[in-house]
Amino acid sequence: MSYQTILVEVADAIMRITINRPKQLNALNGETIAELSTAFKEGESNTEVRTIIVTGTGDKAFVAGADIKEFADFSVAQGRELSKSGHRNLFDLVESLKTPVIAAINGYCLGGGLELAMACHIRVASDNAMMGLPEVSLGVIPGYGGTQRLTQLVGKGKALEMIMTAGMMKAEEAKEWGLVNHVTFQNELMGMAEKIAGRIAKNSPKAIGLAIEAVNAGLEDGVNGFNVEIEKFGEAFGTEDFAIGTQAFLNKEKPSFTGK
Repeated sequence: MSYQTILVEVADAIMRITINRPKQLNALNGETIAELSTAFKEGESNTEVRTIIVTGTGDKAFVAGADIKEFADFSVAQGRELSKSGHRNLFDLVESLKTPVIAAINGYCLGGGLELAMACHIRVASDNAMMGLPEVSLGVIPGYGGTQRLTQLVGKGKALEMIMTAGMMKAEEAKEWGLVNHVTFQNELMGMAEKIAGRIAKNSPKAIGLAIEAVNAGLEDGVNGFNVEIEKFGEAFGTEDFAIGTQAFLNKEKPSFTGK
């Protein structure tokens, strides 16, 4: 598929999605969100893809926020729909993908950009990355899952401090708080993300998808994550990957998983 605001390539079992709006510091607009949604769905359906890496063009920004001029004159109803459709079409979609998604955070990662990164399963940041949710400085609040996912990752107190001050957090502090998994030099960022992707690719895609479902279930209101784990654990026994993995172990061989 031809895209206007993102770049997509697949190689070595990795789909690389690059948000490509450098003049706007890769800010998210409606077109970009729609294209990202399509690309992530393509990655999920492509059996050759074991991991997806999402990043931003250039060294200044991963995503510097949402494109404010698109919704500056929205009504209350339009604001609700903007948030609802964003959750459905991109942010919740990414979080629930069974194909692991790694955010390679280069430079500014603000507002909708941080919300996108937090929806990913793993986050790797360059040492010059700056993260924050500045929405209250514009008279609005994070609307793409930021109030919820940030609280899950760093705790209520730190999340409220970040949101209420509209301040930015440096990469090393973000690592200390659990907001990112790893920090590295900017010129090593993609290499580290690809290294993690390579380690993931050696394992069972089917089991990884089941594990993602179980982990996410524990964060849902009214859902007993332990019960979901029991169900997904049992489901794994009926997969081709389980048969391949156990036989390879017993035969002291390396498994070649099919993802079935």
